[in-house]
Amino acid sequence: MKRNVHKQWRSGLTAALLAALMLVMVACGNSSNGGNGSNNGGNGGSGGNNGAAGTTTNASEPTAAAESGESRDLTIRIGYQKYGTINILKADGGLDERLADERNITIDWIEFPGGPQLLEALNVGSLDIGHTGEAPPIFAQAAGAPLVYLAHEPESPRSEGIIVPKDSDIQEVADLKGKTVVLNKGSNVHYLLVKQLEKAGVAYEDVDVKFLPPADARAAFERGSVDAWVIWDPFLAAAETATEGRVIADGTGVVANHEFYLATREFAEQYPDLIDILLEEADRIDTWSKENTQELAELLSPQLGIDVESLVLAAERRTYGVTQISEELIAAQQSIADTFHDLGLIPEAIDIREAILE
Repeated sequence: MKRNVHKQWRSGLTAALLAALMLVMVACGNSSNGGNGSNNGGNGGSGGNNGAAGTTTNASEPTAAAESGESRDLTIRIGYQKYGTINILKADGGLDERLADERNITIDWIEFPGGPQLLEALNVGSLDIGHTGEAPPIFAQAAGAPLVYLAHEPESPRSEGIIVPKDSDIQEVADLKGKTVVLNKGSNVHYLLVKQLEKAGVAYEDVDVKFLPPADARAAFERGSVDAWVIWDPFLAAAETATEGRVIADGTGVVANHEFYLATREFAEQYPDLIDILLEEADRIDTWSKENTQELAELLSPQLGIDVESLVLAAERRTYGVTQISEELIAAQQSIADTFHDLGLIPEAIDIREAILE
């Protein structure tokens, strides 16, 4: 810090000396041009002073980011949910440490009950980066959110499902006709329900769909005020272990259930180096998580307030590994978006490619 102050002082002194020299030279030139020329020369001298000082300061004291091409001295706002790679990154602390050591950057971690709520915050400028499943970015893009896809995790179809009470007479998805089903609107499980009903030959309109965030939906499920709950891990695993509820269907063979890394377009385009670091650290923690599910559950349990047994169950059926956005992935997201539009769940058709970072 002291060295930077001294450099700034020397830079300022140099600028002042150059400015003074310019004034002397202009004055000498003006003295031979007469009074009117002197006035014009004085104005020219003033302009020369400003130009000299500005040029000297910029050239001799560039910012650290300009010197290295790297971003520094920022606070990044990252949104996360209960579970998922970004949540694991927060618990691990490695990303915080690396950014602090290498760039003097801090992270403001902000928790959300689900992807739709997280992307609403991103839409209004309260977040820079976040992670959600497949459906939330589609609803957010339809609402005009300036988001871009950065990367994704592999398919995890077993990490979400439709759960019913252990003594329910509902045995399969077809039995949901005329029943009340609760879920988080605009989340991945919204699409899971749509596709499972379609597979079972049940119209979406023939099911009474109620929208609640996970905590409220869990309470309604335990009270018996709803017939089924469509939910993702670790909430699904926790409901299985605590209530002995039965999963009548998950995403296997029906939906992929990808997890996406997302950012505002402005942030992603302005700080590509930070995006690279985020994805490198995510891949690092993914590798560790895949090989250490018990330790992962023990790490997350205090932070999430979910028992270790449930977290082990969730960790063992999840997949891991940061993956680039591909043409196949874009096509899959477009199919989901088109489905939601056909059902009237989003008002206008959207083009997923407009949210892809080139």
